[in-house]
Amino acid sequence: MLTNDQIHEFKKTLDDGVLSLREKIRLELLQSENQHYIDLAGQVHDVGDASVADLLVDLQLTHLNRHTQELRDTDAALTRIAAGTYGICIECNASIGVDRLKVYPTAKRCRPCQAEHEKLYGGRGTPSL
Repeated sequence: MLTNDQIHEFKKTLDDGVLSLREKIRLELLQSENQHYIDLAGQVHDVGDASVADLLVDLQLTHLNRHTQELRDTDAALTRIAAGTYGICIECNASIGVDRLKVYPTAKRCRPCQAEHEKLYGGRGTPSL
């Protein structure tokens, strides 16, 4: 079980993460509106150039999606702190463990339950290059 001091420390880490992620999202959105992408798309002369332009736009969107998901996970962890369930596995109600939370403060499952979850659902809906 986590102590109040540990929970306070994780809350601060998560709060700082929210600020950082919001800034990353803001910068990604500003960059996506950057004239560079519009110019690049306007300079497409053949199918190869079009593919490169599409890839650059897709990569930009992938980064934005990743940051947005991280923000959702962080908000969910903060909600668990407020509810008094932070550090407790959502699957089996076991303690997640301080070491795991230090590495992955948004963890919602203990290691065994996360491994099982990934075995059952891993890779579904996750695009890969």
